[in-house]
Amino acid sequence: MLEASGSRMIGSIATGILVLALLYVAQSIFAPLIFSLFVIALVWPCQAVLQRWLPKLLALLITLIITMVVIISIGSSVAWGFGKLAQWLFVNAERFQTIYVDWTNWLEGHGLAVAGPLADRFDVSWLVRFVQGMAGRINSFAGFALLVFIFVMLGLLEVEDFNARLTAPAAQPHGMRILSANRVIGAKLRRFMIVRTFASILTGLAVWLFALAAGLELAAAWGAIAFALNYIPFIGAFVATALPTLFAIAQFDSWQTAVIIFACLNVIQFIIGSYLEPRLTGASLAISPFAVIFAVFFWSFMWGISGAFIGVPILIAFIVYCAGTPSGKWVATLLSSRSMVEIDH
Repeated sequence: MLEASGSRMIGSIATGILVLALLYVAQSIFAPLIFSLFVIALVWPCQAVLQRWLPKLLALLITLIITMVVIISIGSSVAWGFGKLAQWLFVNAERFQTIYVDWTNWLEGHGLAVAGPLADRFDVSWLVRFVQGMAGRINSFAGFALLVFIFVMLGLLEVEDFNARLTAPAAQPHGMRILSANRVIGAKLRRFMIVRTFASILTGLAVWLFALAAGLELAAAWGAIAFALNYIPFIGAFVATALPTLFAIAQFDSWQTAVIIFACLNVIQFIIGSYLEPRLTGASLAISPFAVIFAVFFWSFMWGISGAFIGVPILIAFIVYCAGTPSGKWVATLLSSRSMVEIDH
């Protein structure tokens, strides 16, 4: 009995590893596929409403146009922001190099000899290449967007037929469970994205206004980057806070001013991300912070920027599916926050 149980466990672990390896190797297909399923869950209500008044194909066309405009707008905003930063860095690279050399000399004068080897290897052009690379990766998502467009178009055409197949007697009892879980996932994802979009707009405006008040150059770029990166939990907020701080060091040539700017940007992120947003999402979307961090880093490792963006939606879907099965409820409980567990009880 124990041997059979152990064999099943080993088989399940091996299967999971193989599935993850397949997702990693074939990310060029699976990443846009999963992203398109996420988009379909968000825009299907719009498609369903339009179909009541318009022919199905015309409703599909309008839905696709709106969807791609939103996706391209978000991607273009962060690409434009990083492009502006790359231009500024190219012109002012020597200022960063001078500041870095002064800091390393100061550290060496206080006995921190590790700064020496770092100074020998450091080149500000690396920072320029990094920012240009970020903008280039975002600008090169044309192929990714094309696959998403195709998958979304085909998926929206088949939603009604797929739901009908799930309700067929031959698909029971699993069909109704999947259908019920899909409806819950769709509602949760739509609420998640509405709140996240509102928080992103608010964060972008707050960072832009603060940058203007503080006299930071490229205030509009900082606002655009903060808006777009706020869709990526933790990582996006860190990048949107760290980059303006680094540029403040070069612009004002004062670490005290940079510290103040860093603190103020973190206050903005904390108020919106840790206070306002959780209250808008409510307990129904309460997930363990550790699970959120792990999902973002894991899926960014698997699929890059697109994985970091949809890491939390994948986690939400996983929790809902686990909660819908007796053998997986314990997993959903572990991944949910305490407030969600108390509501379930």
